[in-house]
Parts: sequence; C-alpha cells; structure tokens
Amino acid sequence: MRIGAHVDSADPLGEAAARKAETVQFFLADPQGWKAPAPRGDADRLRATDVDVYIHAPYVINVATTNNRIRIPSRKLLLAHAKAAATVGAKGLIVHGGHVNKGDDLAVGFDNWRKTFAYAAEAGGLATPVLIENTAGGDNACARRFDALARLWDAVGEYDVGFCLDTCHAHAGGEDLLDIVDRVKAITGRIDLIHANGSKDEFGSGRDRHENLGSGQLDPDLVVAAIRAAGAPVVVETPGGADGQGADIAYLRDRLAG
Repeated sequence: MRIGAHVDSADPLGEAAARKAETVQFFLADPQGWKAPAPRGDADRLRATDVDVYIHAPYVINVATTNNRIRIPSRKLLLAHAKAAATVGAKGLIVHGGHVNKGDDLAVGFDNWRKTFAYAAEAGGLATPVLIENTAGGDNACARRFDALARLWDAVGEYDVGFCLDTCHAHAGGEDLLDIVDRVKAITGRIDLIHANGSKDEFGSGRDRHENLGSGQLDPDLVVAAIRAAGAPVVVETPGGADGQGADIAYLRDRLAG
C-alpha cells in the first residue's frame, strides 16, 4: 500500500523524499484561482519517477452549480487541469463534489455533473481520470452525505468516474467511518484514493479542518481500518510540513504492517 502526502508544488519530488512518501499530491495552479496550469519544467522527471503522482483541482471548480458564470468556466478549467495532469503522469485528478445554491434543486446539480462528463467526451475525453471527492459541509452539496452521493453516481456512473474518500470530510460531513468502505463501494463500486486526515472538529460539524492522525476529534483507528478495507493508495493532507506529515505517514505504515 503506497502512502504519501499533499505537498507544495514547487518541488514535489523533493518534498516526497523529505517525507519518505511513495505518493505525492499537489496543485498545478492557484487553488483559489481560475488560471489554467502553466507547463512544468519538471514534467519529464515527474513522469519518470517511481513516486505516484496525483493532482488536486482548484477549489473554485464547481460544475454542479446553476450559476453559468461559475459552471461553464469550471468545466473548461477541469478539462485544462486533466490535460495538464497527464503531462506529469498523474494517476488521477481529484475534484470536490460541488454544490448548488440555497433554494436550487439538487437534482439539477447532479445533472450538471452528468453534462460535464458528456461535455468532456464530446471534447475528446479527459486526459487524466477524474476522482470525485466527498466534501465536509453544505446542505446543498452533491457529495457530502451518501444519499446524495448515490444520486450523483446514478448520474455519472456510466462515465467510469473514480472516487476519493476523505476521512476528515466524512467525519465532518456526518458519515461515520465505521464500515464506510462497504457503504461507499455499494454506491460507487470503487475507491481509488484515500485522503487520510484527522479532524479538528466534532462529528457532523461541517467544518473542513484537518488534523494530524492521533490528534483532534477523529479516532485514528477508524482511519486505519478504512485504509485497510479499501486497499487504495493514501495521501495525508495534514498540518506540520515534512515533520508532521512524515510522522503521519510513518504512523500509518506501522499500523498497517500489523
């Protein structure tokens, strides 16, 4: 089982080495901005490395929304990041499930997701597999609670979409980690990546605040059990830089070896 971390994009392979990571995740552009990714000078090295590379799409992307000024640029930016992710040999592009505005019909959000993949197919397909990630908060979210996730997968499942399970998001979103892998796979049929994060906040808080494993309000035994059950690659998105994340990686390796 390959374990790594989300790191700064300037030197991801150096950051991976500092954490003794086998997987690495990073952004290709400002996570709060709308600019398409620029070509990377280390693309050849990233494609050739033994470290598994994952790319996280910008947080601003929301293909579910009914707001055309956000949804249409989001579709285009998602495709741009998928194309750029392929140039660095990424195994997946992680994108949040998105939401509709208060008062809007959530069913429209699911259909907008379907239209996004249809749009991508018409444009020649996605150059990198897209992994939709469950989210922590929002009453109008497409991938916070698993009843909504099931409706989302009814809309997009035909497009061979991947899934990224975030343990902090599940906990904060009100989904118990006990038997979570079975419940997710009953919906999606797969888990392609796990974001193994502790939570600073209590169950069901809706707050997306990550904590190191063994600290905060999320039992690390539940995180370990979910990883073991899923058998998927792992990325920690925890605080503390190389020291904090390196300790979390070592903790998981030790626990999963038993």
